[in-house]
Amino acid sequence: MLTRRTLGEAHRLVIKLGTNVVTRQGGGGELALDRLEALIGSVARMRRAGREVVMVTSGAVGMGMRVLGLRERPRSLGLRQACAAVGQGKLMGVYTGAFAKLGVTAAQVLLTQEDLGDRDRALCVRTTLMRLLELGTVPILNENDSVSVRELVEHRRREGAGDDGGTTAFGDNDGLSAQVAVSLDADLLVLLTDVDGLFTTSPAVDPGATRIDELAVVDDEALARAGVKPVAGGDGDPARVPIAMSSGGTGGMASKLEAARLASGEGTTVVIANGAAQGVLERILGGEDVGTFIPAAERRSARFRHIAISARAQGALVVNEGALKALTEHKASLLPIGVVAIDGMFEKGDVVEIRDGSGRVHGRGLVNYDADACRRLAGHRSDEIDALIGTRGYDALITRDNLVLG
Repeated sequence: MLTRRTLGEAHRLVIKLGTNVVTRQGGGGELALDRLEALIGSVARMRRAGREVVMVTSGAVGMGMRVLGLRERPRSLGLRQACAAVGQGKLMGVYTGAFAKLGVTAAQVLLTQEDLGDRDRALCVRTTLMRLLELGTVPILNENDSVSVRELVEHRRREGAGDDGGTTAFGDNDGLSAQVAVSLDADLLVLLTDVDGLFTTSPAVDPGATRIDELAVVDDEALARAGVKPVAGGDGDPARVPIAMSSGGTGGMASKLEAARLASGEGTTVVIANGAAQGVLERILGGEDVGTFIPAAERRSARFRHIAISARAQGALVVNEGALKALTEHKASLLPIGVVAIDGMFEKGDVVEIRDGSGRVHGRGLVNYDADACRRLAGHRSDEIDALIGTRGYDALITRDNLVLG
């Protein structure tokens, strides 16, 4: 497991560049070319030194705005998709040209959530990326905003334009970079933003805020403090003040913490740092105290990683307190008697979430019966399965070896 001092041993890296790293603030989508070329130079040196590097970039919508002469970020979903379509080629041209000058070949890969949510497609993505790395290229990844509305819908929701049905998204490429890092068994994920890392409180409102140099685990408390809504606590309690968030883009610090929790929980070390800091990538790999370091947990098998993060949940089983205690404390399978409700429509073998009565997700698993059968079985004993649905393939709705908690 990598420590801050041994980050230089990282061989396979995923580096995510946020919108406020790629573009100038208040610049109408203008690229921060000096900053971007410096980072490209650092990545090229890593590549020539034998490291494998994948980059995940934002900035296509902003670039498209600039090309189309739009001064304000469009609120129309269709117009944002058009900006992405125009801007992606221009943005990739900058990367391709800059890397070519340094003797490195860049490769464009556009992804949607479905590409990593389906097991067969996810394996194809991994195979393609691994082959590109073997060929000595630097893959440049972005969510395909011109056909996938998820990131754009999420940006609109964050701006207060409505919930849009609770659609989930990669989240300004933060979630995409984390999923790719896990898929590739990357040693290190670097999330570059426009702040120096996580802070004890928001520096914008608290002059005494200090950078958190290491976050041992991304828990619910850290996520709550990074969100817009306050966590429990009295008025004036610093825990109610959000941790420093980036000043633009669609992700913010909460999105980066979610990505960090996903990646670190699946065995990839994470560093959140300021992409504008001079020599930031060399300093990170040199073990300097830069940004916020989040150590990796023990890496799970590919099958459990697929259940935990890759596959999209098709529904949910809502469990009572007794079942939740049996799952978490006694490592039991999920029996039908502990299930109180079924959400969604799913088939046998699909991934479903395990939720408590408040809606909190505690895990995911491969379900042994379809949704209709689960609804008939919920709240009943396992020895009643035959009588209720006519067949008894399993005593549990989810067996322990197909269940991932946390």
